[in-house]
This record gives sequence, C-alpha cells and structure tokens, in this order.
Amino acid sequence: MSNSTLPLTAAPAGSPSQQLTPKRQGRIAALADAWLPRLVLSPTIILSLVFVYGFIGVTAWLSLTNSRMMPNYEISGFNQYSALFGLDRWWVAATNLGIFGGLFILFCLAIGLLMAILLDQKIRSEGALRAIYLYPMALSFIVTGAAWKWILNPGLGLEKMMHDWGFANFTFDWLVNSDFSIYTVVIAGVWQSSGFVMALFLAGLRGIDDSIIKAAMVDGASLPTIYRRIVIPALRPVFFSVLLVLAHIAIKSFDLVMALTAGGPGTSSDLPAIFMYQFSFSRGQLGLGAASAMMMLATVLAVLVPMMYLETKGARNGR
Repeated sequence: MSNSTLPLTAAPAGSPSQQLTPKRQGRIAALADAWLPRLVLSPTIILSLVFVYGFIGVTAWLSLTNSRMMPNYEISGFNQYSALFGLDRWWVAATNLGIFGGLFILFCLAIGLLMAILLDQKIRSEGALRAIYLYPMALSFIVTGAAWKWILNPGLGLEKMMHDWGFANFTFDWLVNSDFSIYTVVIAGVWQSSGFVMALFLAGLRGIDDSIIKAAMVDGASLPTIYRRIVIPALRPVFFSVLLVLAHIAIKSFDLVMALTAGGPGTSSDLPAIFMYQFSFSRGQLGLGAASAMMMLATVLAVLVPMMYLETKGARNGR
C-alpha cells in the first residue's frame, strides 16, 4: 500500500493542536487566583461563624429565656437581666473586675515599659534578663495561682518566713482578708503578664529609627526628655495592642482567681467569669449565666470599640 492511502492518525497528545491557548491559560490562572484563597480560607471562616459567632448568638438567645438546668428556647424578655442586676453578688463581681482590671493594666503597662526602657540601654546580659522577665508568661495561670497561693499563705509563705527571720510583728494576710483578697489577684496577674508587655514594648523600641534619637541628643535633649517627648509617643500602636491584650486577659480571668482564692474569702474576690461559671453549671441557672456572659461581652465591646475608633482616627490623621 502506498503512503498516500495510509489512514490519518490523531495528533499526539502534546501537539500544538491540543495545547491551551495563552488566552485560556490566562482565564484559568485568573480563576485560580480568585477562588483558591477563598477555598483555603473557607473552612476557617465557616468554623469561626459556627463556633464563635454562632455560639454567641445562642448565648444571647438563652439570656432572653427562663432556661435553668436545660436550655429553654422560648423567649421571655429581659427577665434574666433584671434578676442579674438585682443580685448583690453580681455587683461585687463587677466592682472587683473594675479594681482588678484597672490596677492590672496600670501596673503591667508601667512595669513592662520601665523594663523595656532599661533593656533598651544595651546593658550586659540582656538576653538572660529578657528570658527571666519572660519566664512567668510560659506558665499557665493555674500554676501561677497555685504558686502565689503558697507564697501569700500566712501559715507557710512570706509571713511565716519573716517571722522565722525574727520579724514577729510582720503581717501580710491579704489572701485570707476579704478587704484585700482581690489585690492578691492583681499581684499574681501583674507578675505573670509584665514580661509579655515588656517584650512588646521592647520590640517597639527597637523599631524606632536611631537617627531621630541621635539628632535630639545633638540638639542637647536629655535622655528622659527624649523618651518622654519622642520615644514613648512613637509607641502609640504598641500601647493600643498592649491595652487590648491586657483588657482581654482581665475581663476573661477565671483560672488565676480559681487557683489563687477561688473567689473568696466568701465572694470578696469574685469576678464575672466565676459568677457566670457557677450560676450556669453549678446552680442550674443557665439563663442567668448567659445574661452575665453577654454583659462580659458588652464590657469587651465597650473597651474595644472606642480604642479601635481612636486608633483608626489617629491613623487617618497621620499620627
């Protein structure tokens, strides 16, 4: 058979006739760029919507019901909030949160900023000191609470040690004194979180251009003046982040208080998180616990929203 009568065969798979045109390749690449990030992020977004915002919605719904041991989804109005605001224990917990949160944030900011400024002076053994300052943050709040419970226990901690050293009149019974027990929580919380605040401020200090400081020194400005007028104002974004983190830690504090004082003596060191847990799961007042949880959320928003507004306003104004 001659070559002219051979049957025609299909073109090879890699032949130009079956290759994608550049235009089609561009369309596929554009689709991949548009949809691949969405496909990757969609599981996280779905889980967040369900397990964060979905459960917030369920909690808000339960706070409007008469749920007790088991959920009751029939809306009954704001009865639980009225009952919550009528409880003296809730106002004790809210007052303690104001005391603990205010002192905790204030002392963490002051101590953390001071330690960061000291380490920023390029002192010797900076790495070792930084590790020592950061070590408490590696511990859980349960461990911190247990350790400080031993330290502040009048029968075996600081007070006993001072008595053994001959200081018989020394007293430090805050842990068992209902008027001062909340301040022991402040001590333990500040001890654990100050190192973390120091690390954030130190990172912010290391990000400031040294030429600005050198120029101010050439102009005759003293080091305290440089930090007060130039360096600390430049740390405004760090202050925002630190305040946000510390406020979040203070409002949700539970394990530290339970390990240190368990809310006592009595309810003198009670916090909203402990109130919510005990009324929801120990006393069978699910609706009342849900109402207290929503009030905690409202407190978070009351702190977060103004701070974010001020930060975005400052960013728009170029400050």
